[in-house]
Amino acid sequence: MPILCGLFLNKGTERRDCFMADYTASDFRKGLRVELDNIPYVISEFNFVKPGKGAAIYTCRLKSLIDGNTYVRNFRSNDVLKKPDLEERTMRYSHVETDHYIFMDENYEQFTLTVDVLGNNRFFLFEDCEVRVLYHNGRPVDITLPTFVEKEVLDTEPGARGNTATNVLKPAKINGGFEIPVPLFVSQGDIIKIDTRTGEYADRVLKK
Repeated sequence: MPILCGLFLNKGTERRDCFMADYTASDFRKGLRVELDNIPYVISEFNFVKPGKGAAIYTCRLKSLIDGNTYVRNFRSNDVLKKPDLEERTMRYSHVETDHYIFMDENYEQFTLTVDVLGNNRFFLFEDCEVRVLYHNGRPVDITLPTFVEKEVLDTEPGARGNTATNVLKPAKINGGFEIPVPLFVSQGDIIKIDTRTGEYADRVLKK
């Protein structure tokens, strides 16, 4: 049976509404977003097993779009999962007011995200940083930052002169007191590149 879809796009907003609310196991594929127990997930891995006897088994690794935790679940061919109501909006970071982080869309309308939504991503924000905010049922649940950001090392042990080893690490602090392991040659005042997907050191850019 065909699926009727309407694609509604506004600048800075992406949303797809399909008039078929549910998925069966035969629809499963890597990258598909589904809803289970009112929580949106993305299928990060998918395997199909057909035993000699009995119904086929669909083994999925599901990553929560809210807390990032991963779960493995098995489904049978007649199991049904709901299509989540998801929307992504492009915004720019403006400033922080206590524990409330203020963002603006292209129309300069303000939106507030809390620490519960941002998690450690709040330490990687910078002024006018473009982000994508994921909404589930009209509520912000996750944020995607640029893959790499540059931050100044505010505090770390003195760099070891001439030591270029990258496999020996020491703690370093950036804004907000967030601590990240860095190579021994990194010094206070250095600008480092951080991979926001993992929160790990990627490279030293320059010394301020």
